[in-house]
Amino acid sequence: MDPYANETDAERDARMEWFREARFGMFIHWGVYAVPAGIYEGEKVGKYGEWIMSDGSIPMATYQQYAKEFNPTKYDPEAWVKLAKETGMKYIVITSKHHDGFALFDSKVSEWDIMDASPYGKDLIAPLAEACKKHGIKLGLYYSQAQDWNQGGSARGKDKKGKWDPAQKHDMDDYIKDIAVPQVKEILTQYQPAILWWDTPRGMNKERAEQFLPLLKLAPGIIHNNRLGGDYEGDISTPEQFIPGTGLPGDWESCMTMNNTWGYKSYDHNWKSTETLLQNLVDIASKGGNFLLNVGPTAEGLIPEPSVERLKKIGVWMEKNSESIYGTSASPCRTPAWGRITTLTKGKNTTLYLNIFDCQRAERYSFL
Repeated sequence: MDPYANETDAERDARMEWFREARFGMFIHWGVYAVPAGIYEGEKVGKYGEWIMSDGSIPMATYQQYAKEFNPTKYDPEAWVKLAKETGMKYIVITSKHHDGFALFDSKVSEWDIMDASPYGKDLIAPLAEACKKHGIKLGLYYSQAQDWNQGGSARGKDKKGKWDPAQKHDMDDYIKDIAVPQVKEILTQYQPAILWWDTPRGMNKERAEQFLPLLKLAPGIIHNNRLGGDYEGDISTPEQFIPGTGLPGDWESCMTMNNTWGYKSYDHNWKSTETLLQNLVDIASKGGNFLLNVGPTAEGLIPEPSVERLKKIGVWMEKNSESIYGTSASPCRTPAWGRITTLTKGKNTTLYLNIFDCQRAERYSFL
């Protein structure tokens, strides 16, 4: 049972307060898939870098060799957190384990992790958690509870019908019991995250989902999303790669990429402009949502420079204009053609921020 099932409105408001205030966070997709960087057997594979094992139908034994090359010696978690803070972001969500099943932490129930399968041999989540705490940034952990292409979870091959390697023929219920549930217990206990970002509900029925819910008590006050499965809605809705036209009921968060991919791809240079990213941030805030903007670090542990450049420029804007973002609520008006409106209410006072995208249109209304 969801531990928040009987929560009062006041209790929920208190638990969600920091999330509603934040409005802006950093998503980090990072793992073994950064090694092939979108290329398998000399060919460009798939839409997203982190899906290369599935999209390329790479055998388990072949894919697991990439872990031997995953040695992020240039990883600087404090620099990542400082960059997020400089950008004006209030929280970070990182993939503790993606669909390939590789854990970025020291798992006691699997050797398919950074400690045992990689030459790096050090926990990647712990120092990030420490840096977040030091700099006042909330830590969120993404965890792929259902899909696990190396350890028996659900899978999807090129034909969309499921597993592509005979070695993947494990029982999903055994995987849930022996790997997924214990690992979620590990990350909640060790890192006390503020957010648990489930992904995806593929193959998750109510019985499977209910095995995870009691674990949420291990991190009091934690927020979790709507991707667990079993018809559990969680605390936040998670539109992906789009902004709902009129927002969504309740608390929600649009997650989006800066280029086309989440995980690092060496050849994806289709970067969105800083202007587009800023307008997305304002658009989302004007509809009462949060913006979770992704970076995909390299196998060395570096955030790609085009991402860094854009984040720093966003930070310059946020330094001057963040009051139109933090703690705001949806516009009381229909979406204007010239830009977006955000609302900030403090006590009896309400301020409307007119964020202008199109100066020529705005001039018609005598705003300029």
